[in-house]
Amino acid sequence: MMLPFPLAEEPDEATREKGRKLFAGDTDFLKGVVAMSGLPPADRLEVCFAGRSNVGKSSLINALTGRKGLARASNTPGRTQEINYFTCGPELFLVDLPGYGFAEAPVAVVEKWQRLLKSYLQGRQTLRRAFVLIDHRHGVKKVDEEIMTLLDQAAVTFQVVLTKEDKVKPKDREKILQQVRKALSTHPAAYPELIVTSSDKGDGIPTLRATIATLE
Repeated sequence: MMLPFPLAEEPDEATREKGRKLFAGDTDFLKGVVAMSGLPPADRLEVCFAGRSNVGKSSLINALTGRKGLARASNTPGRTQEINYFTCGPELFLVDLPGYGFAEAPVAVVEKWQRLLKSYLQGRQTLRRAFVLIDHRHGVKKVDEEIMTLLDQAAVTFQVVLTKEDKVKPKDREKILQQVRKALSTHPAAYPELIVTSSDKGDGIPTLRATIATLE
């Protein structure tokens, strides 16, 4: 029997190379956006990354692009209230969404960015996939459910990327995967494959690159 939400298979040589090439070029920070009017022209494919504070989003983006200081991790969880755009060559935007959960910001600020996030997800025609980062040690939490429900409502396909795989005890791995699969089963927008990564060790990075490179 096929498991629901199986782990993504290793890419074949050609697809792996396609992913490597996509991220081998220049990746640059383009701009931080605080209102829909500030979004760059929708003239290329884009993917976005969402994850609760301290899930390892900056580290993952840096590992993907091979650029250590590209996405700077803020020391204060929930500090980044902007949608950050990066150009990946001429054909792709990487979009770093603000971290959610533990936002040390006034309620009005949080509400403003949640409205911006909703508008962005519902109104960006070139957005092909959202990658929702889940800390492999902890599985899906309530705040993750909130962002996944928002993606369901916006009809944006999202794929779960488990981070910090190297920090999970082997005996806990399967139990956490089961918890994640069960949580995803209630979300219609969830893409039916999981990608497991470690930014420190580089595990799963070629698979994630290949996944992005084959989106159309």
